[in-house]
Amino acid sequence: MKKRVVVTGMGVISPIGNDIASFWNGLLEGKSGVDYITQFDTSDYSVKIAAEVKNFNPEDFIEKKEIRRLDRFTQFAIAASQMALADSKLSINDENAERVGVYIGSGIGGLKTIEEQHNVLLEKGPKRISPFFIPMLISNMASGQVSILTGAKGPNSAPVSACATGTHAIGDAYLMIERGDADVMITGGTEATITPLAVGGFASMRALSTRNEEPTRASRPFERDRDGFVMGEGCGVLILESLDHALERGAQIYAEVIGYGATGDAHHLTAPAPEGEGAARAMKIAIKRANIQPEEVDYINAHGTSTDLNDKFETMAIKGAFGEHAYKLLVSSTKSVTGHLLGAAGAVEGIVIALALKNGIIPPTINYENADPDCDLDYVPNKARKQNIKVALSNSLGFGGHNATIVMKKYEA
Repeated sequence: MKKRVVVTGMGVISPIGNDIASFWNGLLEGKSGVDYITQFDTSDYSVKIAAEVKNFNPEDFIEKKEIRRLDRFTQFAIAASQMALADSKLSINDENAERVGVYIGSGIGGLKTIEEQHNVLLEKGPKRISPFFIPMLISNMASGQVSILTGAKGPNSAPVSACATGTHAIGDAYLMIERGDADVMITGGTEATITPLAVGGFASMRALSTRNEEPTRASRPFERDRDGFVMGEGCGVLILESLDHALERGAQIYAEVIGYGATGDAHHLTAPAPEGEGAARAMKIAIKRANIQPEEVDYINAHGTSTDLNDKFETMAIKGAFGEHAYKLLVSSTKSVTGHLLGAAGAVEGIVIALALKNGIIPPTINYENADPDCDLDYVPNKARKQNIKVALSNSLGFGGHNATIVMKKYEA
Protein backbone atom coordinates (compact mmCIF):
# COMPACT_ATOMS: atom_id res chain seq x y z
CA MET A 1 0.00 0.00 0.00
CA LYS A 2 1.34 3.42 -0.96
CA LYS A 3 2.14 5.71 1.94
CA ARG A 4 0.83 9.27 2.11
CA VAL A 5 3.61 11.87 2.26
CA VAL A 6 3.50 15.23 4.04
CA VAL A 7 5.74 18.26 4.55
CA THR A 8 6.59 18.72 8.23
CA GLY A 9 9.53 21.15 8.20
CA MET A 10 11.21 23.73 5.96
CA GLY A 11 14.36 25.81 5.90
CA VAL A 12 15.53 28.44 3.43
CA ILE A 13 18.52 30.60 2.56
CA SER A 14 17.48 33.17 -0.03
CA PRO A 15 18.16 36.61 -1.49
CA ILE A 16 15.17 37.98 0.46
CA GLY A 17 15.72 36.31 3.82
CA ASN A 18 17.50 33.49 5.58
CA ASP A 19 14.55 32.05 7.45
CA ILE A 20 11.03 31.02 6.48
CA ALA A 21 9.27 34.02 8.04
CA SER A 22 11.39 36.72 6.39
CA PHE A 23 11.43 34.82 3.09
CA TRP A 24 7.63 34.50 3.03
CA ASN A 25 7.04 38.10 4.10
CA GLY A 26 9.47 39.28 1.42
CA LEU A 27 7.58 37.36 -1.25
CA LEU A 28 4.20 38.71 -0.17
CA GLU A 29 5.54 42.26 -0.04
CA GLY A 30 7.11 41.84 -3.49
CA LYS A 31 10.49 42.90 -2.10
CA SER A 32 13.03 42.23 -4.85
CA GLY A 33 16.27 40.53 -3.82
CA VAL A 34 18.12 41.76 -6.91
CA ASP A 35 20.95 44.29 -6.59
CA TYR A 36 24.44 44.98 -7.88
CA ILE A 37 26.88 42.08 -7.62
CA THR A 38 29.26 42.40 -4.66
CA GLN A 39 31.07 39.04 -4.83
CA PHE A 40 33.42 40.08 -7.64
CA ASP A 41 34.32 43.08 -9.80
CA THR A 42 31.89 43.39 -12.73
CA SER A 43 33.67 46.25 -14.48
CA ASP A 44 34.27 44.20 -17.63
CA TYR A 45 30.89 42.45 -17.56
CA SER A 46 27.75 43.24 -19.54
CA VAL A 47 25.73 41.96 -16.56
CA LYS A 48 26.28 43.66 -13.23
CA ILE A 49 23.27 42.47 -11.23
CA ALA A 50 22.23 39.32 -9.38
CA ALA A 51 20.14 38.16 -6.44
CA GLU A 52 22.79 37.48 -3.82
CA VAL A 53 22.17 35.96 -0.41
CA LYS A 54 22.75 38.69 2.16
CA ASN A 55 23.88 38.53 5.79
CA PHE A 56 24.61 34.82 5.73
CA ASN A 57 26.98 33.84 8.53
CA PRO A 58 28.08 30.20 8.23
CA GLU A 59 29.41 30.29 11.81
CA ASP A 60 25.79 30.31 12.97
CA PHE A 61 25.49 26.75 11.66
CA ILE A 62 28.97 25.26 11.18
CA GLU A 63 32.11 24.97 13.31
CA LYS A 64 34.57 27.66 12.31
CA LYS A 65 37.38 25.23 11.39
CA GLU A 66 35.05 23.35 9.02
CA ILE A 67 33.82 26.38 7.06
CA ARG A 68 36.94 26.71 4.90
CA ARG A 69 36.53 23.06 3.86
CA LEU A 70 33.02 23.62 2.48
CA ASP A 71 31.95 25.42 -0.69
CA ARG A 72 29.26 28.03 -0.24
CA PHE A 73 26.57 25.79 -1.80
CA THR A 74 27.21 23.15 0.86
CA GLN A 75 27.21 25.74 3.64
CA PHE A 76 23.77 26.83 2.46
CA ALA A 77 22.50 23.23 2.50
CA ILE A 78 23.76 22.57 6.02
CA ALA A 79 22.13 25.77 7.29
CA ALA A 80 18.78 25.17 5.58
CA SER A 81 18.72 21.53 6.71
CA GLN A 82 19.33 22.50 10.32
CA MET A 83 16.48 25.02 10.12
CA ALA A 84 14.16 22.48 8.50
CA LEU A 85 14.90 19.81 11.11
CA ALA A 86 14.37 22.30 13.93
CA ASP A 87 11.11 23.42 12.30
CA SER A 88 9.92 19.82 12.09
CA LYS A 89 11.04 19.06 15.66
CA LEU A 90 12.52 15.82 14.35
CA SER A 91 15.36 14.22 16.31
CA ILE A 92 17.59 11.76 14.47
CA ASN A 93 18.92 9.05 16.76
CA ASP A 94 20.12 5.45 16.74
CA GLU A 95 16.56 4.18 16.60
CA ASN A 96 15.43 6.03 13.47
CA ALA A 97 18.66 7.01 11.64
CA GLU A 98 18.43 4.22 9.06
CA ARG A 99 14.91 5.35 8.11
CA VAL A 100 15.88 9.01 7.52
CA GLY A 101 17.41 9.82 4.14
CA VAL A 102 18.96 12.85 2.46
CA TYR A 103 18.36 13.86 -1.15
CA ILE A 104 19.71 17.36 -1.84
CA GLY A 105 20.83 18.31 -5.34
CA SER A 106 22.79 21.11 -6.98
CA GLY A 107 22.72 22.10 -10.61
CA ILE A 108 26.36 23.15 -10.81
CA GLY A 109 28.04 22.40 -7.47
CA GLY A 110 31.21 24.06 -6.22
CA LEU A 111 32.07 26.35 -9.11
CA LYS A 112 33.45 29.00 -6.74
CA THR A 113 35.92 26.42 -5.42
CA ILE A 114 36.89 25.36 -8.95
CA GLU A 115 37.64 28.96 -9.94
CA GLU A 116 39.65 29.64 -6.78
CA GLN A 117 41.72 26.46 -6.98
CA HIS A 118 42.36 26.91 -10.71
CA ASN A 119 43.89 30.26 -9.85
CA VAL A 120 46.05 28.53 -7.23
CA LEU A 121 47.20 26.03 -9.88
CA LEU A 122 48.16 28.79 -12.32
CA GLU A 123 49.84 31.04 -9.76
CA LYS A 124 51.47 28.57 -7.34
CA GLY A 125 51.52 25.19 -9.08
CA PRO A 126 49.79 21.82 -8.54
CA LYS A 127 51.34 21.09 -5.14
CA ARG A 128 49.48 24.02 -3.63
CA ILE A 129 46.00 22.79 -4.63
CA SER A 130 43.90 22.19 -1.53
CA PRO A 131 43.44 18.54 -0.49
CA PHE A 132 39.80 19.48 0.09
CA PHE A 133 39.37 20.67 -3.51
CA ILE A 134 37.56 17.60 -4.86
CA PRO A 135 35.27 17.02 -1.84
CA MET A 136 34.40 20.72 -1.88
CA LEU A 137 33.37 20.94 -5.52
CA ILE A 138 31.39 17.75 -6.23
CA SER A 139 27.64 18.32 -6.43
CA ASN A 140 26.68 15.43 -4.15
CA MET A 141 28.65 16.84 -1.22
CA ALA A 142 25.75 18.95 0.07
CA SER A 143 23.74 15.76 0.51
CA GLY A 144 26.75 13.90 1.91
CA GLN A 145 27.65 16.57 4.44
CA VAL A 146 24.07 16.93 5.66
CA SER A 147 23.94 13.18 6.19
CA ILE A 148 27.24 13.19 8.11
CA LEU A 149 26.27 16.14 10.30
CA THR A 150 22.73 14.94 11.08
CA GLY A 151 23.43 11.22 11.34
CA ALA A 152 20.80 10.35 8.71
CA LYS A 153 21.72 6.88 7.36
CA GLY A 154 18.83 6.21 4.97
CA PRO A 155 18.84 6.69 1.16
CA ASN A 156 21.40 9.33 0.24
CA SER A 157 21.87 10.75 -3.24
CA ALA A 158 21.89 13.99 -5.20
CA PRO A 159 20.08 14.75 -8.47
CA VAL A 160 21.75 17.03 -11.00
CA SER A 161 19.34 18.27 -13.65
CA ALA A 162 20.16 21.97 -14.06
CA CYS A 163 17.23 24.19 -13.10
CA ALA A 164 14.94 21.20 -12.51
CA THR A 165 17.20 19.78 -9.78
CA GLY A 166 15.26 20.97 -6.73
CA THR A 167 11.93 19.71 -8.02
CA HIS A 168 13.41 16.36 -9.07
CA ALA A 169 14.82 16.06 -5.53
CA ILE A 170 11.45 16.64 -3.88
CA GLY A 171 9.65 14.37 -6.33
CA ASP A 172 12.14 11.52 -6.02
CA ALA A 173 12.21 11.81 -2.22
CA TYR A 174 8.42 11.69 -2.19
CA LEU A 175 8.49 8.44 -4.19
CA MET A 176 11.06 6.93 -1.80
CA ILE A 177 8.75 7.49 1.15
CA GLU A 178 5.63 6.49 -0.78
CA ARG A 179 7.10 3.07 -1.61
CA GLY A 180 8.50 2.55 1.89
CA ASP A 181 12.26 3.06 1.37
CA ALA A 182 12.35 5.67 4.15
CA ASP A 183 10.07 7.25 6.74
CA VAL A 184 11.63 10.71 6.44
CA MET A 185 13.63 12.48 3.71
CA ILE A 186 15.62 15.69 4.08
CA THR A 187 15.32 17.00 0.54
CA GLY A 188 15.83 20.07 -1.62
CA GLY A 189 18.31 21.96 -3.76
CA THR A 190 21.20 24.36 -3.24
CA GLU A 191 23.25 26.66 -5.47
CA ALA A 192 25.95 29.31 -5.10
CA THR A 193 27.32 30.25 -8.51
CA ILE A 194 27.32 34.04 -8.62
CA THR A 195 30.93 33.81 -9.77
CA PRO A 196 32.97 35.40 -12.57
CA LEU A 197 32.84 32.29 -14.75
CA ALA A 198 29.14 31.53 -14.29
CA VAL A 199 27.92 35.08 -14.81
CA GLY A 200 30.24 35.45 -17.80
CA GLY A 201 29.05 32.16 -19.26
CA PHE A 202 25.34 32.85 -18.91
CA ALA A 203 25.88 36.39 -20.22
CA SER A 204 27.72 34.99 -23.25
CA MET A 205 24.60 32.89 -23.97
CA ARG A 206 22.53 36.10 -23.77
CA ALA A 207 20.38 34.40 -21.15
CA LEU A 208 20.70 37.11 -18.48
CA SER A 209 18.92 40.43 -18.13
CA THR A 210 21.12 43.46 -18.79
CA ARG A 211 18.75 45.91 -17.10
CA ASN A 212 21.68 47.05 -14.97
CA GLU A 213 20.33 50.54 -14.39
CA GLU A 214 17.33 49.27 -12.40
CA PRO A 215 18.19 45.95 -10.73
CA THR A 216 14.98 45.50 -8.75
CA ARG A 217 12.93 45.73 -11.97
CA ALA A 218 15.09 43.37 -14.04
CA SER A 219 13.33 40.07 -13.33
CA ARG A 220 9.91 40.36 -15.00
CA PRO A 221 8.45 36.95 -15.89
CA PHE A 222 5.66 36.82 -18.48
CA GLU A 223 5.94 40.58 -19.06
CA ARG A 224 6.30 42.04 -22.54
CA ASP A 225 9.65 43.78 -21.93
CA ARG A 226 11.49 40.90 -20.24
CA ASP A 227 15.06 40.51 -21.46
CA GLY A 228 16.45 37.50 -19.60
CA PHE A 229 16.71 35.95 -16.17
CA VAL A 230 18.55 37.28 -13.13
CA MET A 231 20.92 34.82 -11.49
CA GLY A 232 20.26 34.09 -7.84
CA GLU A 233 21.69 31.83 -5.16
CA GLY A 234 20.36 30.06 -2.10
CA CYS A 235 18.90 26.84 -0.80
CA GLY A 236 15.56 25.29 0.07
CA VAL A 237 15.18 22.17 2.22
CA LEU A 238 11.96 20.36 3.09
CA ILE A 239 11.35 17.55 5.55
CA LEU A 240 9.11 15.01 3.86
CA GLU A 241 7.60 12.37 6.06
CA SER A 242 5.16 9.51 5.79
CA LEU A 243 1.82 10.61 7.21
CA ASP A 244 1.78 7.72 9.67
CA HIS A 245 5.22 8.67 11.01
CA ALA A 246 4.26 12.35 11.26
CA LEU A 247 1.02 11.63 13.10
CA GLU A 248 2.70 9.20 15.46
CA ARG A 249 5.07 11.88 16.70
CA GLY A 250 2.53 14.70 16.61
CA ALA A 251 4.32 16.70 13.91
CA GLN A 252 2.95 19.87 12.34
CA ILE A 253 1.90 19.42 8.71
CA TYR A 254 2.25 22.17 6.11
CA ALA A 255 0.84 20.30 3.12
CA GLU A 256 0.58 16.86 1.53
CA VAL A 257 2.63 15.89 -1.54
CA ILE A 258 0.33 14.00 -3.90
CA GLY A 259 1.89 13.99 -7.37
CA TYR A 260 5.11 14.11 -9.36
CA GLY A 261 5.84 14.10 -13.07
CA ALA A 262 9.20 14.07 -14.88
CA THR A 263 9.81 14.15 -18.63
CA GLY A 264 12.47 14.91 -21.21
CA ASP A 265 12.11 17.22 -24.21
CA ALA A 266 14.61 15.34 -26.43
CA HIS A 267 14.82 18.60 -28.35
CA HIS A 268 17.61 21.12 -27.65
CA LEU A 269 20.41 21.89 -25.19
CA THR A 270 18.86 25.11 -23.88
CA ALA A 271 15.59 25.89 -25.66
CA PRO A 272 12.32 24.31 -24.48
CA ALA A 273 10.42 21.97 -26.79
CA PRO A 274 7.99 23.67 -29.19
CA GLU A 275 4.81 24.83 -27.46
CA GLY A 276 6.22 23.47 -24.19
CA GLU A 277 5.02 19.97 -24.95
CA GLY A 278 7.53 18.35 -22.56
CA ALA A 279 6.46 20.56 -19.69
CA ALA A 280 2.80 19.87 -20.50
CA ARG A 281 3.45 16.13 -20.29
CA ALA A 282 5.17 16.54 -16.91
CA MET A 283 2.12 18.37 -15.55
CA LYS A 284 -0.27 15.76 -16.96
CA ILE A 285 1.74 12.92 -15.42
CA ALA A 286 1.88 14.67 -12.04
CA ILE A 287 -1.88 15.31 -12.07
CA LYS A 288 -2.61 11.71 -13.04
CA ARG A 289 -0.36 10.39 -10.29
CA ALA A 290 -2.09 12.72 -7.82
CA ASN A 291 -5.38 11.06 -8.81
CA ILE A 292 -7.11 14.39 -9.34
CA GLN A 293 -8.74 16.19 -12.25
CA PRO A 294 -6.96 19.16 -13.88
CA GLU A 295 -9.87 21.37 -12.80
CA GLU A 296 -8.99 20.72 -9.15
CA VAL A 297 -5.67 22.60 -9.42
CA ASP A 298 -5.95 26.18 -8.12
CA TYR A 299 -2.41 27.59 -8.29
CA ILE A 300 0.78 27.05 -10.29
CA ASN A 301 4.13 28.36 -9.17
CA ALA A 302 5.58 28.64 -12.65
CA HIS A 303 9.18 28.11 -13.71
CA GLY A 304 8.75 31.64 -15.12
CA THR A 305 12.35 32.64 -15.68
CA SER A 306 11.80 36.00 -17.45
CA THR A 307 13.33 34.74 -20.69
CA ASP A 308 11.43 35.10 -23.93
CA LEU A 309 11.01 31.46 -24.94
CA ASN A 310 10.55 29.97 -21.46
CA ASP A 311 7.65 32.20 -20.48
CA LYS A 312 5.94 31.90 -23.84
CA PHE A 313 6.26 28.12 -24.04
CA GLU A 314 5.42 27.53 -20.37
CA THR A 315 2.21 29.49 -20.91
CA MET A 316 1.46 27.25 -23.90
CA ALA A 317 2.31 24.18 -21.80
CA ILE A 318 -0.17 25.20 -19.11
CA LYS A 319 -2.85 25.61 -21.75
CA GLY A 320 -1.90 22.23 -23.20
CA ALA A 321 -2.22 20.53 -19.82
CA PHE A 322 -5.30 22.34 -18.54
CA GLY A 323 -7.30 23.44 -21.57
CA GLU A 324 -9.86 26.14 -20.75
CA HIS A 325 -9.17 25.73 -17.02
CA ALA A 326 -5.81 27.44 -17.65
CA TYR A 327 -7.64 30.78 -17.67
CA LYS A 328 -9.08 30.11 -14.20
CA LEU A 329 -5.73 29.20 -12.67
CA LEU A 330 -3.63 31.52 -10.56
CA VAL A 331 -0.09 31.45 -11.97
CA SER A 332 2.82 33.35 -10.46
CA SER A 333 6.58 33.35 -10.75
CA THR A 334 8.40 34.08 -7.51
CA LYS A 335 11.63 34.36 -9.53
CA SER A 336 10.46 37.93 -10.12
CA VAL A 337 11.41 38.50 -6.46
CA THR A 338 14.20 35.98 -5.77
CA GLY A 339 15.89 35.80 -9.14
CA HIS A 340 16.61 32.35 -10.57
CA LEU A 341 18.25 30.09 -8.00
CA LEU A 342 19.12 27.49 -10.66
CA GLY A 343 19.38 24.06 -8.96
CA ALA A 344 17.83 25.46 -5.78
CA ALA A 345 14.87 27.10 -7.52
CA GLY A 346 12.48 24.14 -7.50
CA ALA A 347 13.14 23.41 -3.83
CA VAL A 348 12.52 27.00 -2.77
CA GLU A 349 9.40 27.07 -4.94
CA GLY A 350 8.23 23.81 -3.36
CA ILE A 351 8.35 25.70 -0.06
CA VAL A 352 6.31 28.47 -1.69
CA ILE A 353 3.42 26.22 -2.70
CA ALA A 354 3.35 24.57 0.73
CA LEU A 355 3.10 28.00 2.38
CA ALA A 356 0.51 29.21 -0.13
CA LEU A 357 -1.67 26.19 0.66
CA LYS A 358 -1.29 26.58 4.43
CA ASN A 359 -1.78 30.35 4.53
CA GLY A 360 -4.27 30.92 1.72
CA ILE A 361 -2.17 33.64 0.07
CA ILE A 362 -0.67 33.62 -3.44
CA PRO A 363 2.62 35.52 -3.83
CA PRO A 364 2.71 37.88 -6.81
CA THR A 365 4.65 38.15 -10.04
CA ILE A 366 6.25 41.57 -9.55
CA ASN A 367 7.46 43.97 -12.25
CA TYR A 368 4.44 43.11 -14.37
CA GLU A 369 3.73 46.34 -16.28
CA ASN A 370 2.93 45.51 -19.90
CA ALA A 371 1.02 42.42 -20.98
CA ASP A 372 2.57 40.12 -23.57
CA PRO A 373 -0.05 38.81 -26.05
CA ASP A 374 1.71 35.42 -25.96
CA CYS A 375 1.37 35.25 -22.17
CA ASP A 376 -2.29 35.77 -21.39
CA LEU A 377 -2.99 33.93 -18.12
CA ASP A 378 -3.61 35.34 -14.62
CA TYR A 379 -0.07 35.86 -13.34
CA VAL A 380 -1.17 37.47 -10.03
CA PRO A 381 0.49 40.73 -11.08
CA ASN A 382 2.38 42.88 -8.57
CA LYS A 383 0.26 42.22 -5.50
CA ALA A 384 -0.23 39.11 -3.34
CA ARG A 385 -3.74 37.70 -3.46
CA LYS A 386 -5.63 36.15 -0.58
CA GLN A 387 -7.38 33.04 -1.79
CA ASN A 388 -8.12 29.78 -0.08
CA ILE A 389 -6.64 27.11 -2.35
CA LYS A 390 -6.73 23.33 -2.08
CA VAL A 391 -4.27 22.12 -4.74
CA ALA A 392 -1.05 23.73 -5.98
CA LEU A 393 1.55 22.72 -8.53
CA SER A 394 5.16 23.78 -9.12
CA ASN A 395 7.05 23.52 -12.42
CA SER A 396 10.80 23.41 -13.05
CA LEU A 397 12.40 23.20 -16.48
CA GLY A 398 16.13 22.66 -16.95
CA PHE A 399 18.76 22.96 -19.68
CA GLY A 400 19.06 19.61 -21.41
CA GLY A 401 15.29 19.31 -21.67
CA HIS A 402 14.58 18.25 -18.08
CA ASN A 403 11.01 18.92 -16.90
CA ALA A 404 9.69 18.26 -13.40
CA THR A 405 6.36 18.99 -11.71
CA ILE A 406 5.24 18.39 -8.15
CA VAL A 407 1.68 18.64 -6.83
CA MET A 408 0.71 19.39 -3.23
CA LYS A 409 -2.66 19.74 -1.58
CA LYS A 410 -3.99 21.27 1.59
CA TYR A 411 -3.66 18.62 4.27
CA GLU A 412 -6.84 16.91 5.39
CA ALA A 413 -6.86 14.04 7.88
